[in-house]
Amino acid sequence: MKRLASWLTALLVVIFAGSGLAQDRTSTLIYGGDWSDLITLDPGVSYEFTGGLVTDNLYETLVKFEGTDLSTLKPGLAEKWKVENLGTSWKVIFNLRKGAKFSTGREVTSKDVVYSFDRAIALKGPGSFLFTEVANIKQGSTKALDPYTVEVTLPKTASPQAFLNLLTFNIGGIVDSEEVKAHEVAGDFGKAWLTDHSAGSGPFVAVRWERNSQVVLEANPNARLKPKLSRIVMRYIQEPAAQRVALESGEIDIAENLTPEMLKAFSTNPKFKIYKSDNLRLRYLGMNSGEGSPFADPRVRQAVRYAVNQDEIINGLLLGAAKKVQTIIPAGLFGHNPSTYYKYDPALAKRLLAAAGYPNGFTFEFLVSTAVCDQVPCADLAAKIQSDLAKVGLKAEIKAIANAEVLKTYRAQKHQMVLVAWSPDFPDPDGNATPMSDYAAKSLAYRNVWQNQTAAKLAQQAALEAEPGKRAALYKILTELVLKEGPYAILYQPANISTLSASVEGFVRNAQNQVRFENISKK
Repeated sequence: MKRLASWLTALLVVIFAGSGLAQDRTSTLIYGGDWSDLITLDPGVSYEFTGGLVTDNLYETLVKFEGTDLSTLKPGLAEKWKVENLGTSWKVIFNLRKGAKFSTGREVTSKDVVYSFDRAIALKGPGSFLFTEVANIKQGSTKALDPYTVEVTLPKTASPQAFLNLLTFNIGGIVDSEEVKAHEVAGDFGKAWLTDHSAGSGPFVAVRWERNSQVVLEANPNARLKPKLSRIVMRYIQEPAAQRVALESGEIDIAENLTPEMLKAFSTNPKFKIYKSDNLRLRYLGMNSGEGSPFADPRVRQAVRYAVNQDEIINGLLLGAAKKVQTIIPAGLFGHNPSTYYKYDPALAKRLLAAAGYPNGFTFEFLVSTAVCDQVPCADLAAKIQSDLAKVGLKAEIKAIANAEVLKTYRAQKHQMVLVAWSPDFPDPDGNATPMSDYAAKSLAYRNVWQNQTAAKLAQQAALEAEPGKRAALYKILTELVLKEGPYAILYQPANISTLSASVEGFVRNAQNQVRFENISKK
């Protein structure tokens, strides 16, 4: 362990010296974690957990949530907004605050909002369905009425409240249109350049992204929201043991992926503090239900759900740091269904497999990240699931690859079974219902090649239903349908747990995993 600590110290000295980061540590926050899912810093394309963490601090959105409150929208770049019912459509009108500036010094105006929204739609990135399928808007739906007034026209098939909520996600980030256009290559809308640069008005700017090493953000001198720290360094440290040593030695200020056993030890040390928050994330198994796949038979998928021992995962591996959930809307959101239909029953799982034509089970590839899954290595969680499935004849051959590669494979529908997580893009049940139910949304139902028109229609109906009682009833029908027929085995809903140096103040994370770096300071 001493050798590991010495190695980390030497490595950080080299990195700091080579990066110009050797400075007063009171003005620099070093955040250690597994950031291996980071694919891009472009808000129009970013769709991963780490991508959201970074873009939230590089770009401002028209509206936002503050602190841990996900029920009340607050002004962002828009100082006020209103929704008008035109009978056949909705109009959402935003009045921009004057004087907000991008990191370039240019003022944020309506043309930047129009460009940002149209650009996100044109890029057809992983999150574009939020605009095209949830908000039902297209290029041209957003117009600049004057330099500080923006109008977005939504069809009656969309929910204005859902639209406002989804603007708090990555895709709602407003980019400096002139700066991005200046870096366009072959009509790519600046996508290549924005992969590792920034053009926002947020409290920080992207200085450098060294793949698999670190992301360096510096205070934006033109920011409306002035940060208390001058630099944020997000260090890639995948191994919990390495994070623990780095935190104990003071080389990092925050550790994100410590094991439950490590957390117990830190909780009694006055030099550190444990930050625990709610989480809307669901950890689940995705099963490719396409034609020719053994998981195409719903009985096989049910067998998987009966074969996995959720209680042992939650109480054993995670030491209770998660909730038992089986339905697709997490606890904490309207429409959550607490039903636990599946009990651990390997005998029933075997009978279902036999009825589906697999009396001796079958062998398949189990795609897993090399990262950490909610305070435990994904490899450990995968091994537990593999062991459970083997007891009913399902032979999972684990293939462990980098998280970014897992996501690329999953999005291309090239998996058989995958261990992943999902968090809604905005705090509304439709943030889970549509992606997990509607194949046409090109999200999770699509990735698992699950096409169920009844589920898709229910999700659409529920999203637009204004009467709470009727909406809740629709979500109950939908969640039970997906629970029994869908391509998912929900494993649990984890808590968010971070370990901080006692010198860190102002760290707050909401259930959407948003952390506003501008509010953090150090003693």
